[in-house]
Amino acid sequence: MSLNLNTIESLCLLRLSAIGDVCHAVAMVQAIQRQKPGIEITWVLGKVEYQLLKHLPGIEFVIFDKSQGWRSYLNLYRALKGRRFDVLLHMQVALRASIASLAISARVRMGFDRARAKEGQWLVTNHRVAPLAQPHVLDGFMGFARELGVTDLTPRWDIPVPPADSEFAQALIADGEKVLVICAAASKAERNWLPERYAAVAEHAAGKGYRVLLCGGPTALEKDLAGAIEQACAASLENLVGRTSLTQLLALLKRASIVLAPDTGPLHMAVTQGTPVIGLYAHSNPGRTGPYLFRDSVVSVYDEAMASQHQGPVPWGTRAKGGDLMALISIEAVIEKFDLVANASRHQTELMCNKVIYDSQNGL
Repeated sequence: MSLNLNTIESLCLLRLSAIGDVCHAVAMVQAIQRQKPGIEITWVLGKVEYQLLKHLPGIEFVIFDKSQGWRSYLNLYRALKGRRFDVLLHMQVALRASIASLAISARVRMGFDRARAKEGQWLVTNHRVAPLAQPHVLDGFMGFARELGVTDLTPRWDIPVPPADSEFAQALIADGEKVLVICAAASKAERNWLPERYAAVAEHAAGKGYRVLLCGGPTALEKDLAGAIEQACAASLENLVGRTSLTQLLALLKRASIVLAPDTGPLHMAVTQGTPVIGLYAHSNPGRTGPYLFRDSVVSVYDEAMASQHQGPVPWGTRAKGGDLMALISIEAVIEKFDLVANASRHQTELMCNKVIYDSQNGL
């Protein structure tokens, strides 16, 4: 089945979660919008993720609130009843997403190729994107735009922030100020680095003239970790965990000098703002889920962890298992990476980002 974006007037995008993944999806959506301004796009999105993206222009959002259980599917059906789209981009392989897709009527139902269409996604689609051997998640998403005939797949992001939130961030971080933002917590505790090690890097950054801000969401996990970092740190920290909205956090990440985080949503939010990121990876493959423009700045023990758990090659994206893997990341390795990033000029950073984009587009 051949597709031509010029003949497509409406499309529905199904990507419910998570923050990092919807940041990747934004780059794909905006690539479509650049080639065909005015195309009608409806995005079925999770409740939390909507709070970050709700100001995106040219997109109608339909919220899927999974906390409502079976009613979430009924509400989605009611919201889209009587509507038929030219194309559905089914971009999430979770079973709940495939069940939700049954509420969406579309002539073309595009999903991943058979190798990536897990949890039965292939059963609810009638068109597949081209297979990719070892893609980053963002490149995998861009495959949907490519299948529609989009020619400029350069990842760019324009996520609007309300003026009040930009002013909030500007009041906290002055122009030209050196600021390290630490977003310490991932969604699961086992993916978090040790608080005393975060504290050691914070002390090093403070010694280099950086202000250090702790940022994150309002969960008990995030607040407890931030408190432990504060307690272990001899330098002065500013704890903003649980005190910002997602768009306020996005504005802060834009004004930060460097962001330090494990594989978590704010890491990828920072990438959308062009802010240099140091990612800490042990459980997931940074080649697949690393900070897209700053994968050279990752501190990873993933290969070491996988070598200890498996003999021979493993499928792309296989997660390493274990509750203590993040302890394999040393303070010295992170400080060394911090110094490299801190000493890089803006021009060097731009060159690195451009190289990443070129290599990804050319399969290097």
